[in-house]
Amino acid sequence: MSDIAVSLQQLTLAYDNTIAVPQLDLDIHRGELISLLGPSGCGKTTTMRAIAGLMAPRDGKIIIDGDDVTQVPANKREVGLVFQSYALFPHLSGFENVAFGLRLKKTPAAELTQRVEAGLQLVGMGHLADRKPAELSGGQQQRLSLARSLVMKPKVLLLDEPLSNLDARLRLDMRTELQRLQRQTGITMVFVTHDQSEALALSDRIVLMKHGRIEQIGSPEALYNQPQTTFAADFVGYENIFAVAAPSSTHSGSIIHNDHGNLELDYTVAAKHIAWRPGGVIVGKGPHTGTIAAVAFAGNQREYVIDSGAGPVKTEVDASIPAATIGDKINFDLPLSTARIITATS
Repeated sequence: MSDIAVSLQQLTLAYDNTIAVPQLDLDIHRGELISLLGPSGCGKTTTMRAIAGLMAPRDGKIIIDGDDVTQVPANKREVGLVFQSYALFPHLSGFENVAFGLRLKKTPAAELTQRVEAGLQLVGMGHLADRKPAELSGGQQQRLSLARSLVMKPKVLLLDEPLSNLDARLRLDMRTELQRLQRQTGITMVFVTHDQSEALALSDRIVLMKHGRIEQIGSPEALYNQPQTTFAADFVGYENIFAVAAPSSTHSGSIIHNDHGNLELDYTVAAKHIAWRPGGVIVGKGPHTGTIAAVAFAGNQREYVIDSGAGPVKTEVDASIPAATIGDKINFDLPLSTARIITATS
């Protein structure tokens, strides 16, 4: 049996004359949890809709479990879909919501009861089977939605921003729940999100998308620590990204150069861009001087925006250090040791 659960081959998706996803190639491994990550309009939900059979491709193929399903209707693809809005029937109990798809398939009564009860137990909802959706919390409704898909034994489970309607604490709880379910069932999951923290916490691999194309694909650690482009770096928190010019006749180090001006570095990098996370900027000492333009308290940290010769520099310092105020002059450093060197041109 092939290790590939879903294969997208030269997949082109369009809305009328607008190409949303051009010639996408992607293999999703059996039993992995892969996230499609990116901002609104990047093509992640469009790609998921095509896998589900809710959108016909302009060109290319969709292969699921070795079968070409490009022209197969959604209800014949054996794909589960968990919606952002839960999409539960308000007049039905939890049991009947989970049983709905099985009843449509005319599943024998004994088997239906066994599968629904097992599905409810799997998501920790067996004791709430008689309640209707309005009597359940958002997290409990999401569990019902998961159970409804899982009892159908899909070849792949698609999750369309399933945590976005939950509050912060419930989102953390549901992340743990999704990881447990994925490990326990071994099902292939495709998770669509714009939230990098969700993708980093959940995924075996992340597909970062931009304008319908794959910008970078890899493990959460690789994406977070080794972004390959300025877009990827910005998306994973490198808020200080600068273009780099070669050393000049009067300065031996590389020069940050932009519309704001120049900032001379005391080292040389062979790259188009260099980037730092706010926490990678040293504040209070260093060769550069700027003016505090903004201050924000963020719990354990205090965030500064420093107006420098190369424009704004976003920084973080320990909140226990006495605070600077807007207008203060301050020294800072952009050390090579905490920089991300970006050689790609995009």
